[in-house]
Amino acid sequence: MAIDPGLRRLALRTLLAAFAGTSPPAWASALVTDGLAGLTLFGANVGDPDQVARLTGELRSARPDVLVAIDEEGGDVTRLAHRTGSPYPGNAALGAIGDPDLTRTIYAALGGELAAAGINLDLAPAVDVNTAEDNPVIGTRSFGADPAQVARHAAAAVQGLQSTGVAACAKHFPGHGATLVDSHLALPTVDVPLEVLRERDLPPFAAVIAAGARSVMTAHIRVPALTGTDPATFTAPALRDLLRGEYGFTGAVLTDALEMRGACEAAGGIGPAAVRALAAGADLLCLGARVDAGLVEHVVAEIVSAVGDGRLDRRRLEDAATRTGELAAWAARPRVPTGAAARAADLGYAAARRAVRVEGSVADLADPLVVQLVSAHSIAEGRVPWGLSPHLNGTEQVTVVPAETSPERLAGRAGPRPVVVVGRHVHRAEATRTLVESLAARHAVAVVEMGWPSRWRPAGARAFVTTYGASHANGRAAAEALGLVR
Repeated sequence: MAIDPGLRRLALRTLLAAFAGTSPPAWASALVTDGLAGLTLFGANVGDPDQVARLTGELRSARPDVLVAIDEEGGDVTRLAHRTGSPYPGNAALGAIGDPDLTRTIYAALGGELAAAGINLDLAPAVDVNTAEDNPVIGTRSFGADPAQVARHAAAAVQGLQSTGVAACAKHFPGHGATLVDSHLALPTVDVPLEVLRERDLPPFAAVIAAGARSVMTAHIRVPALTGTDPATFTAPALRDLLRGEYGFTGAVLTDALEMRGACEAAGGIGPAAVRALAAGADLLCLGARVDAGLVEHVVAEIVSAVGDGRLDRRRLEDAATRTGELAAWAARPRVPTGAAARAADLGYAAARRAVRVEGSVADLADPLVVQLVSAHSIAEGRVPWGLSPHLNGTEQVTVVPAETSPERLAGRAGPRPVVVVGRHVHRAEATRTLVESLAARHAVAVVEMGWPSRWRPAGARAFVTTYGASHANGRAAAEALGLVR
């Protein structure tokens, strides 16, 4: 059966697709011409700045107001700098510094880089309050564990980013900071009363709404008191009643990627997930990274079918398309602030230096052996280089898997030299804690923690250095604090 052209265009106007490669395929440009709201860029789409500008220019030649989105949070989640690591510290470092004016300035610099590349929708900032120390997906993406602190910095980040004409997208509503499960992999549950959400998780969303955030992203998390057995992305009480009704948000509601298991498996596929999200009150549906023309057409057909069989009211679809259009109109002309490149040159590195915290003494750690501990990465972070190696002044570094080495082996390799152990979330694995503590019991050891800081400190360590992130800027700041910069 042929699809009604008007309904097809409405459905397309609610979708953010993606593609592989460093230039848009013909199908992507054709769908933009047909009404596709926009496309999300991932690391695989990003080479150098000129290439990205050409890519976005090609998309705009298909339709000038197309949304071009990216996950550019700075810190550990970067797409523009995925090959080297970000030159900016992330939210945890900015929160630790405690200067909202600096946060505003950093996000304005990020916005300037995005604007120069032709990107007009940043899927940032993450405004989750990271109250779970071992949160596997938020962590250093958060401004902190205190709701008031996160709210101040979240508002500043939105103001800075949007001062460049790049739309902000505050995420992940109603708050992903208390989870111990990554929603890319499963559906997390936050089983707390609504009063706890209002006191702990929601103040940053109130702050970004007051600051004029153009969009808010939903979380694929289940909060039984609010969402029942479904993720927030699929529930009107979360999106219509709480976000729009109680908190007064009038901008565009985006979904997190519908290919994530927290959404896709809960709905029985990306097509049904799209319908359920729209019916609940979402306006712009992020399909994910693995997208082709066939998937887009499948989702469009599912939406059109849902309008026909009553699962989705046409007026709700029209409302979603209108809100997405308003977002696109606002973000149609991102602007590069005068002198932005010059101001940004050392801005992130200077900020990262302010975030470093040193406990103990680094005075007797000259000419160390640097031991980098192999660490897993979340899907949100991807494989981005991290650590001290790009900044070392000839210092020897080895990379080890904690469970596959021994303190004796490392001590033998170091000889009389001290050892600097560099890791992310060093406290989380027993094998890692045991390795570090056993080494510190017999050798001069300093630890550099580049993940979310915990309360654990290894007995016997000479120093414990916390960077609040693993960006290129954080790594340089740690190397400087240890006197190891080339």
